[in-house]
Amino acid sequence: MAEIRDPDNTILMELKDGTVTIELMPDIAPQHVERMKTLARAGAYDNVAFHRVIDGFMAQTGDVEHGDMEDGWNPRRAGTGGSDLPDLPAEFSRIPHDRGTLGAARSQNPNSANSQFFINFKDNHFLNGQYTVYGRVIGGMEHVDAITRGEPPASPDRMISVKVAADA
Repeated sequence: MAEIRDPDNTILMELKDGTVTIELMPDIAPQHVERMKTLARAGAYDNVAFHRVIDGFMAQTGDVEHGDMEDGWNPRRAGTGGSDLPDLPAEFSRIPHDRGTLGAARSQNPNSANSQFFINFKDNHFLNGQYTVYGRVIGGMEHVDAITRGEPPASPDRMISVKVAADA
């Protein structure tokens, strides 16, 4: 089990194979961190599919509008939606897109991130300065590595539950 230093800024993501512990970076990307915590506390990420998983690149999830595999699941639209909250402005930093970092997914517009995010399978430094980094996996990366691949996967994996560690 990973050492949790700041439970209010740590996410516990339950996957089919176990828990992924994510340390958020409120000093680097405060608005993105707050959004993830808000959606986690609302249960919005529970049962949301990993709709885009590219081997050797990243696993993308977080479409709370079309990706909930228990409520409103639409495999053709998964990856096109967000939450009912406004889009976020980019919070670019010098934090590199290393293996295990959490990046904010967005459209071509840098200020269009909402609820979707990705976890890097490897160092993807070509993304540096283009996508907001706001967290890092500190435990359970092997469970991320086991997520079913595909764009979209034929039988996608999902986040069973996502909680702020302080609330768990």
